[in-house]
Amino acid sequence: MPTRYWVDDLSPYLVQFSEHIGIRWYGLSYLAGFLVAGWLFGRYARRGRTTIPADDVWNGLLLALMAGVMIGGRVGSYFLYGAWRNFRNDPIEILRPWEGGMASHGGFVGVALALWWYARWRRITFVHIGDVVASTVPAGLFFGRLANFINGELWGRVTYVKWAVIFPRSMPNTPLERVFPRHPSQLYEAALEGLLLLAYLQWRFWKTDVVRTRPGRLAGEFLIGYALVRAFGEQFREPDAGVSLIFGLTRGTFYSIFLFMAGLILWLRRPAAPVSE
Repeated sequence: MPTRYWVDDLSPYLVQFSEHIGIRWYGLSYLAGFLVAGWLFGRYARRGRTTIPADDVWNGLLLALMAGVMIGGRVGSYFLYGAWRNFRNDPIEILRPWEGGMASHGGFVGVALALWWYARWRRITFVHIGDVVASTVPAGLFFGRLANFINGELWGRVTYVKWAVIFPRSMPNTPLERVFPRHPSQLYEAALEGLLLLAYLQWRFWKTDVVRTRPGRLAGEFLIGYALVRAFGEQFREPDAGVSLIFGLTRGTFYSIFLFMAGLILWLRRPAAPVSE
């Protein structure tokens, strides 16, 4: 086995206090995503690009968004990736996200429900809030995928390209020289789901009038774009161990089909009226 490949031996903790307690990069990635989203929401409000009040960004919208992401992501991971089958043996596993992780598809559902509640509460058009939030979501995805890489999880398929990385956790209890190098698929996804989509959506938000004239279309473009880049990234990602394929597709690809369909509906819908800013 060539020794030129970089070994991912990064610590999942920024600061570690004990064996299982510390400040994790994964938790910081969520914090960074929410802070960027809050900053962008504030800019949108100050520039008159949204009907969401500026003083409600941190005390209302962001709290709803956090709840949707955290609850939806955890519940989604538990049910979409099969952990629920172990309920009889470990009924409180769902309450330990550090063991089972989060699912982006579940997070999308959780965010949609949280924003629906927020829209009714504040009497703001749901699709408009969807556009505003969708334009910031890739920032959180970017930080999350970087944390996946630091944690040495969700690694890619075996490859011998020059930029391949050895993830020791991919073959536990195996001598390092016998661990296969793999695609750093987390970084591919950070670039595609994060940076690429963020750049596109920010360009659409600031340089076009789509949010005002076609409410819901920007959110639809995000869902379509995410579904496509996620399906592409899955070609380089090792399928989750112990999780069966669906119709020959990985779970990430299969669930993205529904996001694509939802995005297409939003993209094609005819708005009742433009949003008044």
